[in-house]
Amino acid sequence: MLKRMMGQGLTLLILLVIAACTGRASSAWTETFDAPGDWRLSSDATAETVVQDGCLRVHIFEAEQIAWASAGRTYGDFRLTVEATQISGPDDNEYGVLVRMQDDQHFYAFSISGDGYVRAARYNGSAWLVLGPDWSPSEAIHQGAATNVLEVEASGATLTFRVNGVQVLQVEDTTYAKGDIGLYAGTFSEGDTVITFDNLEVKPLP
Repeated sequence: MLKRMMGQGLTLLILLVIAACTGRASSAWTETFDAPGDWRLSSDATAETVVQDGCLRVHIFEAEQIAWASAGRTYGDFRLTVEATQISGPDDNEYGVLVRMQDDQHFYAFSISGDGYVRAARYNGSAWLVLGPDWSPSEAIHQGAATNVLEVEASGATLTFRVNGVQVLQVEDTTYAKGDIGLYAGTFSEGDTVITFDNLEVKPLP
């Protein structure tokens, strides 16, 4: 299994302009993707992000690429759930949630892979810092062409990650206190991966 490691000089496909942390005030929010809404979406020769058929669809055409859409909403402490489905492509992939995004170069990423691995990391503009174990296997993940319910809970410095109701990671990091949220997918040695997202819910924590 090939997985990206910190410091490999990844090629990030930046498809959008991320909203600054002074965006709309956070409140409870449910997104069913019945309309494009305010999501930052774009496409080029290597990937496409689009809202269609009641979901957010991320299609990565080429190997070693990452693409995402951001919501343009600012959250600090919150609980987020979303249904993520691998539609097609190799199981050696990655997909998940970006949180507390300062911009397109500074954020936390909660990631799973189609072959059953999980990772939490922080991107600082030039390199990935893995938070906790790097790409560790988890029996909670439904592998291959399947749907997984991803949950992120951010409370102060504590970031908790669950898959299908099972806690798979909990890490501590104080770098980013609030920011935008995003949904993303990526490829490794092979391209042509399609991931969809649906039924997103975000609730601020008291």
